[in-house]
Amino acid sequence: MPLLEHTDQGLYCAAGDFHIDPYRKVERAIITHAHADHARWGMGTYLCAEEGREVLRQRVHEGAPIEAEPYGKARDINGVRISFHPAGHLLGSAQVRVEHKGEVWVVTGDYKTEPDRTCAPFEPVRCHTFITECTFGLPIYRWPPQQHVFDEINAWWRGNRERGWTSCLFGYSLGKAQRLISGLDPAIGPILVHGAVDRFVQVYRQAGIDLPPTQPATAEAAKEHKGRCIVVAPPSAGNSPWIRKFAPFSLAFASGWMMIRGTRRRRSLDRGFVLSDHVDWPSLLATIDATGAETIVATHGYKSALVRYLREQGRNAYALDTQFTGEDGDEEPAEAPPQGSVS
Repeated sequence: MPLLEHTDQGLYCAAGDFHIDPYRKVERAIITHAHADHARWGMGTYLCAEEGREVLRQRVHEGAPIEAEPYGKARDINGVRISFHPAGHLLGSAQVRVEHKGEVWVVTGDYKTEPDRTCAPFEPVRCHTFITECTFGLPIYRWPPQQHVFDEINAWWRGNRERGWTSCLFGYSLGKAQRLISGLDPAIGPILVHGAVDRFVQVYRQAGIDLPPTQPATAEAAKEHKGRCIVVAPPSAGNSPWIRKFAPFSLAFASGWMMIRGTRRRRSLDRGFVLSDHVDWPSLLATIDATGAETIVATHGYKSALVRYLREQGRNAYALDTQFTGEDGDEEPAEAPPQGSVS
């Protein structure tokens, strides 16, 4: 029997009797990070990385039984050693290392290897079997330098201010939005944030993450600052009456999907910025090599393409169908687009 197997509840370790990022209610849930497709309500107990405890508490509910361990510290669960290691996806995100009788598996959850001032940097973990996401697992996905993207965003904001337009920048409310805020230049104007973004901004600040000053995007703030401010909001806000109070405005979205020509047009956006909290193709391959894994298991994303490529290179690889949705799952369930849609 493999150390981890896929069940109707999710990834299950029979030896330790626990699940990793389960889809349905289970007694013991090990959580990689707090996005909605990986952290769900109603588990008997939750265990996550210490840096992600308060983020997870915001995602589930205040009274949820959440335990946490620092990065790198092992915990024994029924004779199985597990530990959390930085995934670089968002605050508190972690890879889960599972060891039993000398065999080591690593589950990445979602991850990126780019530097990010809002979370701990990714650390490769040596293992025998590597279960990896591949949301952007095609050679066309190669991210531009992060600072170049931030410079583009600030130049767009500055240009909008000069013509008296509000800049409305869409990014997933947990992780992406805080990363975007960290790269904004507050000298250009006020930074306003949607309520769904603000609740996580406060958690980030409490964790010691240095972010520029922000204020809630209330009707009063809109009246005072529209035409010169930037508003950071979840993608769903672009299709709601809420956005109209900032008119006239320019709409932009920061996502890895902006790499694909036509995506911006289909979403009726003025600008699209290529910035993802998921690993791109070159970094995905480099990470696989860094683990030294004998077996690679591809989950959500372009898993068939990745598996085919790895097998052509003589690697032992196979795909695993899960309910994780990659970048489409980085938003609250009510705000996320249907699985498989462009976001």
